[in-house]
Amino acid sequence: MPEPIRLQQFLDGPWPERAAILADLDGCLVSGDTVLPGVPELFARCGARLWVVSNNSTDTARTLSARLAGLGLALPPERVLLAGEMTLRALQQTRPGARIALYATDPLQELAQELGLVPDRAAPERVVLARDTALSFADIARIAEHAHAGIPVTLANPDTSHPAADGTPVPETGALWAAVSAMVPQARVNSLGKPAPDMPREALRRAGVTAGAAVFIGDTAETDGLAAAAAGVEFVHLARPGHAPARPAMTGA
Repeated sequence: MPEPIRLQQFLDGPWPERAAILADLDGCLVSGDTVLPGVPELFARCGARLWVVSNNSTDTARTLSARLAGLGLALPPERVLLAGEMTLRALQQTRPGARIALYATDPLQELAQELGLVPDRAAPERVVLARDTALSFADIARIAEHAHAGIPVTLANPDTSHPAADGTPVPETGALWAAVSAMVPQARVNSLGKPAPDMPREALRRAGVTAGAAVFIGDTAETDGLAAAAAGVEFVHLARPGHAPARPAMTGA
């Protein structure tokens, strides 16, 4: 994996001219409600070639697009791919009308109903766990009960945390799942969130761009970098604010 560089170094290099620029969100473009240095220039220069590919599992593309607009960053929902939303859409395509025990925020609960997925925490066909900030002890116990009974579990993403503006780790879906997997290590679990290549591949499909004509920027080699590599896209590792950058380094697509 390449050494991390500042976003300004990325902007000064050849990468912004690529046919598609796939970008992580937290720690790369924003941190909470703070726009990170260089991001307005990235949006201005890349325009319609910029795509957000994020393990975010609290927003939908619509709600994130609106949130970014409030920060002065214009990005239509069509160019936003989020792990939580993509998980629900994939379920709707493969198991339309499925009964699911969904543990997620209100925007994802509403999307699931729009897609025709049936909420059922009593006798679900599948458990879906996203970054549910209201998850309770009773919820964890119920998820463990279902997993122990052999009901498959889909995680929106396996991340244990994402960085707050000051670098403090913020609990993510993987941290919630860790409480369950400690009790049910044999659980049947899967995820299409990064490091799986599903989302970058879908971004390339929507953009009509080959992997060799794109670049992926992100702050986490273990998720962003591996997802990019699996999709055949060059990865540029961005340093998080407060981390020392290195000289630019490229990886072949």
